[in-house]
Amino acid sequence: MKYKYVVILKQGSHRAIDILSIFLCGSSAAVFIFTAVWGGLTADYVFYLLAGLIFAGLIFNAVARFFKNRLLSYRFLLGFAAIGWFVMPLKISWVGLIFAILIFLEAQAKHVVEIGFDTDCIVFNTLFSRRYRWSDLNNVVLRDGLLTVDFKNNRLIQREIDDDEDEDNADEDEFNLFCREQLSAAGNHIPGEAYGK
Repeated sequence: MKYKYVVILKQGSHRAIDILSIFLCGSSAAVFIFTAVWGGLTADYVFYLLAGLIFAGLIFNAVARFFKNRLLSYRFLLGFAAIGWFVMPLKISWVGLIFAILIFLEAQAKHVVEIGFDTDCIVFNTLFSRRYRWSDLNNVVLRDGLLTVDFKNNRLIQREIDDDEDEDNADEDEFNLFCREQLSAAGNHIPGEAYGK
């Protein structure tokens, strides 16, 4: 669906998540190598392969972060680790389930949140999309890079937006005027001073 305006919320630092992912993947790869060498299992080549893929992925991510300083994902490496743990003997194969859950949690934590504003609704594009009518809101204001969404149920969202200079961003006054028009059409009374009038 195409929206009149799309606002991207600024993401926080993912440093702690990345450090935990690196530690868990690296530890798993070390356990896989130990298991392949001393475990006496028939499928030891699987552990060598998974450990190699994990270490290669960790090196690739480290180089990519150093030279490009971009947002990295460790979900594939966590997936390789989950497979390795599932292949382990039954007493500890349940650890693979924890890694499978971590894949989902990492995806959720690093998901870019976009909010689409259109004449009939507002859609929060989180991991699970949420749709609201303008009649559900008291006010929507964008000022100095801070988006405020005030709901009628006393819920308030205030988040910084990702103001990327490479993109053509709509003027704040233009956006606020659009929101005021939609709120008025939905029967809400919006004080003019909230929009700098």
